[in-house]
Amino acid sequence: MAEIINLNKARKARAKAANQAKAVENRARFGRTKVQKQADGEQYVRIGKLLDESKREEAGREDD
Repeated sequence: MAEIINLNKARKARAKAANQAKAVENRARFGRTKVQKQADGEQYVRIGKLLDESKREEAGREDD
């Protein structure tokens, strides 16, 4: 015979597990210090500057 379970408790347990997984993801994404955020920002600026400097100019094309 199958085990009898309370469906309401099972639903809540599943939702709790999903919320905990999302919390782990958010901690990894947003749980950084101010210094880490500034370092990432500076890195994005440096990369963007490098890409802008390495663009080729096409002959005969004028950008106004």
